[in-house]
Amino acid sequence: MPNVYGMTSLLGKVAVVAGASRGIGAVTARAFAEAGAAVVLGARDEAAVTAVAKQITDGGGRAVATRLDVTDPASCEALVRKALEEFGRLDAAFNNAADGPMPAPLADIDVAEFDRGIATNVRGTFLGMKHQIPAMIETAGGGSVVNMASLAGIQGVANLAAYVAGKAGVIGLTKVAALDYADRGVRVNVVAPGPILTHHLQAAGQRAQEMAAQSTPMRRVGQAREVADAVVWLCGEESRFITGVTLPLDGGQAAGLKPPRMYRQGESM
Repeated sequence: MPNVYGMTSLLGKVAVVAGASRGIGAVTARAFAEAGAAVVLGARDEAAVTAVAKQITDGGGRAVATRLDVTDPASCEALVRKALEEFGRLDAAFNNAADGPMPAPLADIDVAEFDRGIATNVRGTFLGMKHQIPAMIETAGGGSVVNMASLAGIQGVANLAAYVAGKAGVIGLTKVAALDYADRGVRVNVVAPGPILTHHLQAAGQRAQEMAAQSTPMRRVGQAREVADAVVWLCGEESRFITGVTLPLDGGQAAGLKPPRMYRQGESM
């Protein structure tokens, strides 16, 4: 139910976030807590994810952290078990972990690096849902899973074969899981961000950020909190009739091309 401010309320709910040590994952973990949920955070960098959990608890929220390797079945099972041991139930999950090789033409990509990208994105999302969904059904009578894809999973991007294949795989897995559990109380959706101002884009510099902004019809890059708000909404009652969707968060990029305007002299941009 929405709270008095019209925001999604997850009071009494429990969420897990895989890939929560920084960026969109960390921001989403904080957004879950702000909505009232207890949050279990997992990431490979245990020190970093523990620091995010401490920020949440210092702010009055409920959160615990644990090391997570999404390619390892035992590690994914342990994340869910942590939620059940600490908070007794599981209502929501955000599978956000991602990895892949540096950009290169397809034939130049090392096979092991390609496998690593697929293992994290596709296998990691599969393993997350494999353990999250049964726990939701058993302890909460259902729940909501949101998986992290990308606009690159909807349309190809040159030199990103492993990333594109991995994110397209996440979208396919999401649709199947949504169908498998639609009549068992579990909704499964996927978010597909375009250019978002995370640490990667920040590190790329001002020029890269300006070019990314110009690639969107809105002429700006997105913020991590805008993705987080969508994830939390997809886990709330307001979206209770939505499952199996791929939600672009891309400033209009998926709609098509919008050529840059030609500005007249003296006209503000």
